[in-house]
Parts: sequence; structure tokens; C-alpha cells
Amino acid sequence: MNGIKEILLSNSTWAKDIGLLIIRLGLGGIFIKHGFGKVIGGYENWRWIGSQMSNLGITFWPIFWGLCAAVSEFFGGIALTLGLATRLAAFLISCVMLVAILYHIGKGDEFSTLSHPLSLMFVFWGIIFAGGGRFSLDYFLR
Repeated sequence: MNGIKEILLSNSTWAKDIGLLIIRLGLGGIFIKHGFGKVIGGYENWRWIGSQMSNLGITFWPIFWGLCAAVSEFFGGIALTLGLATRLAAFLISCVMLVAILYHIGKGDEFSTLSHPLSLMFVFWGIIFAGGGRFSLDYFLR
């Protein structure tokens, strides 16, 4: 029990790297699942996803933008899991979350619905600054 207490109260780099690993693995797995369904969803799915860019005033190439979102989630999830190009993956997925936030605002959804992508966007911003940590391919390839 003393070992767990030391880990939980530790301010060591090792404990922070374990925390980043847990966050990366969890979010990476979730976004692999979300993104895979979107990648295989096809043109109509990509068109609908991409049409949400209209919340940013972008109305051209909806299929392209939808595919970009799907690829960002799927391959970004893989990258997060591996800790490879972690900051780029977090940035791309945070952009998808921004569009999701604006979509929910545009629909007039309650904050409880909007808060999910908003929370994730803040987590991804944190990852952009923190990086993948010691237990990432980014670290090993440096």
C-alpha cells in the first residue's frame, strides 16, 4: 500500500510519463474506434461530416473535409496510442473537436452534450504542450 501512496503522491517525471501513457492509450483507442467507423462510412458519411465545416464558414469540398476528420480521428488515434507524432495528432483531433463543439452550439444543444467535445479539446491541448512522454515512440526516436 505504501508503494501506491508514493506513486499517487509522487511528483516524479516517471509518474507524469505513466499518466501521459494512460491518457494516450485510452484516448487513442477511443479515437481509433470512432475514426474507423467514419473512414469506412463512405462518401455520404464524409459529406455530412464535412458539411459541419459550414459552422466555420467553409462550405466547399465537404467530402474532403469529412474524410480529413475521419482520417484525423482514426490515424490520430493510432498515433496517440503509439506516441508517434503525438503533438500533431493531438492538434488534428482538437480541430475535429472544435468543429464538433460548433456543431452542437449551432444545433442549440445543451451544455451537457457540448461539454464532451469541449473537455476532449482541452485534454488534447494539454497533450500538445506535454507531448507523448517518456513511454512514446516520439521519445525513443529523438
